Amino acid sequence: MISQLLDPHSLETFTWNWQGHRIKYTVKGQGKPILLIHGFGASIGHWRHNIPILAQEGYRVYALDLLGFGGSDKPELNYTVELWRDLIQDFWAEHIQEPTVFVGNSIGGLLTLMIMTSSPHITQGGVLINCAGGLNHRPDELNFLLRLIMGVFAKLVNSPITGKYIFNSIRQKKRIRRTLYQVYCDRNAVTDELVEILYQPSCDEGAQKVFASVLTAPPGPHPIELLPQIEHPLLVLWGTEDPWTPITGAKIYQERAQMGQNTEFYPIPQAGHCPHDEKPNQVNELMLNWLNRFN
Repeated sequence: MISQLLDPHSLETFTWNWQGHRIKYTVKGQGKPILLIHGFGASIGHWRHNIPILAQEGYRVYALDLLGFGGSDKPELNYTVELWRDLIQDFWAEHIQEPTVFVGNSIGGLLTLMIMTSSPHITQGGVLINCAGGLNHRPDELNFLLRLIMGVFAKLVNSPITGKYIFNSIRQKKRIRRTLYQVYCDRNAVTDELVEILYQPSCDEGAQKVFASVLTAPPGPHPIELLPQIEHPLLVLWGTEDPWTPITGAKIYQERAQMGQNTEFYPIPQAGHCPHDEKPNQVNELMLNWLNRFN
């Protein structure tokens, strides 16, 4: 294993080989295992305010960069949520091998639900943080004009002529910051460090092809299909000001909690799409209170 230090938070990172591809991961602490799964375009660094706290409270905390993101390889593949689900399950089989609490933000939340339904024997519970409804919008979720616009944009991003130009424009630091201002309530949480966490992996060879592939990938299963199959406890946290996955779409989780189906739901006021990074103290406290009740 190759290790290095991820400054300034001194997260020791390692490289794991999965199907010929290098996957970057970290592990910190001792105790019951927790695996953190980031969202689209993010990486281990997005959990920098959570990993040390969870570890010091007596948990063994794992986090990895999904294939195509962060410090992991970015091969030219068809990226799907099923691909990442298989990667995570194989990572568990090689590195953890005991029932684990999976924690996911956005697409990571959907992957958490998928793992809890496909492999309930490896899970002890799940934490969903502003869980995505799919990797992409489903056709029936967009009107005709938006479907047309998205179709044209996808073709341009995939084009060998225009793709690199469009991607280089999107990944500019000022554009990343502008996007973060849209999805974070507190602009003070949009630090230079956060911008760098998202920007640096976009400089890697293959990043543009990953972006193009994800943009045209199937959305994957809908949470509505997965929730009835969930056997283990769920904690659902939701930033109330999220414009990407609005809290109005969280009713299925709220109803499940109200019906006493082993689910707890907590809104995070004045937080956007990534409350674990924007309001880490509140999210860490809610997670630890919930974890300590059944561990």
